[in-house]
Amino acid sequence: MSNFVQSLRLWFAPERIREDGDTPDYRFSLANERTFLAWLRTALALIGGGFAVDQFLPDLRWGWRIGLALALLVSGVLCSLRAVNHWVRCERAMRRGEDLPSSRFPTVLSLAVAVVAVAMVVVVLFGWEG
Repeated sequence: MSNFVQSLRLWFAPERIREDGDTPDYRFSLANERTFLAWLRTALALIGGGFAVDQFLPDLRWGWRIGLALALLVSGVLCSLRAVNHWVRCERAMRRGEDLPSSRFPTVLSLAVAVVAVAMVVVVLFGWEG
């Protein structure tokens, strides 16, 4: 079974993580949980931003408004999915005594947010109607 499928199953049965390796120091597990919650807060902020762009900028050209809103909403969805995946991967690594997993996702998310921010700067500088 692939590592991804195994991790995906642990999303819905986290108690099975205890079957793998040794129990780490609780401080590390709690820090992992706080990181998970920080990712979820980020996801909620991105989703809220997407709805805000769509609802509170009605004078913005339709293409710009929908494009920016969807970029934020998709980023929020990906961030929330990544949060649980990262939590499972880190928890398993700690239990096994392995190095924590690395990821390119923070870079991709940062670039997506930067692109949306630059687009918003263009919209503000050149007006709502384009």
